[in-house]
Formats: sequence, C-alpha cells, structure tokens
Amino acid sequence: MGSDNTEVLWRGARVTGRSFRDADLRGSIIEDAVFVDCDFTDADLRGSSHLRSTYRSCTFTRTDLSDSTFRRCSLVGSSFTQCPMHHLVLDDVDFTRASLRSADLRGLDLGTCIFRDADLTRADMRYAVLRSVDLLGARPVGVRLDGADLRGAHIGPALWRSAELDHTRIERSQATDYARAHRLEVDEPDRR
Repeated sequence: MGSDNTEVLWRGARVTGRSFRDADLRGSIIEDAVFVDCDFTDADLRGSSHLRSTYRSCTFTRTDLSDSTFRRCSLVGSSFTQCPMHHLVLDDVDFTRASLRSADLRGLDLGTCIFRDADLTRADMRYAVLRSVDLLGARPVGVRLDGADLRGAHIGPALWRSAELDHTRIERSQATDYARAHRLEVDEPDRR
C-alpha cells in the first residue's frame, strides 16, 4: 500500500471491522476518516499523518507509529500494545477509555490530550509534558511519571497514590491533592 514510497490518501473514509494486519501504510495521509473495530496489528504507519480522524475500538499491536502525527483525532476505546512511538506528535487527541498498558510515551508532548478513564498500567511517561491534561479516572498502576510536567493536569487520587513521581513538576494545589491522597493532614500556616 505504501511500500513504493507513494502516499496513501484516506480522505473521508468510513471503515468498520477491517483488518490492516501487516499493512504497509507508511506516509499515509488520513483526514476526516472513521475506523471502527479495525485491526492494525503489525501494520507500519511510520511517518503517517492523521487529521480529524476517529479510531474507535481499534487494535494497534506492534504497530509502528514512529514519526507519525495525530491532530484533532479520537482514539476512544482503542488499545495499543508494544507499539513503537518514537517522535510521535499528538495534538488534541482523545484517548478516553483507551488501553495504553506498558506504552512508551517518554518525552512526548501530551499537553493537549485527554486520558480520561484510560488504562495507563505500567505506561512509561517519564519526562512527558502533561500540562492541563485530563487524567481523571485513569488506571495508573505502576505508571512512571518521573521528570514529567503535570502542572495544571486534572488528576484523581489513584494516580497520586500509585504513580512513580520522582522530580515531577506539579503546582502547589496539586501538592495538597497529593498529600490528601496519601491521607496526610495539611495545616495552613497561621497568618498573624
């Protein structure tokens, strides 16, 4: 499909239940498309561009997403397993109820993404930018957030209790939320 270095253009496509297993989709341009229950296992999507597209309940297993760009896309309910994501660009992407178990998202700018109710179990988000991100309801067991920027992120108590947070940047109000999640009593200083 893209093996001869020609671009594959998917504009306005509506695809349900199709298998793209082992497909060579390198350099594809996908705009205003909708994919539902599609299987991208072992597909090569390196260098692909996705704009205003929806991938609902799709399977991405060992799918190479390196050097790809997703802008204003919805990946609601999709699952990502062992997917290379080097130099991935994510701008205004909705990962609500997506499974990103053990995903390697190190150093990525995720500042405009939504991870509401996403499964982030053992995801590696070290040094990622997560400013103002919605992480409410996310399953964060073992998620690594060392060195990440969480300032302004919307975070529930479960993440504060279970994530690895060494040298993570947070705001003062988030420090209070962290303390409460760990059942610490926070006293306000006397202002006499």
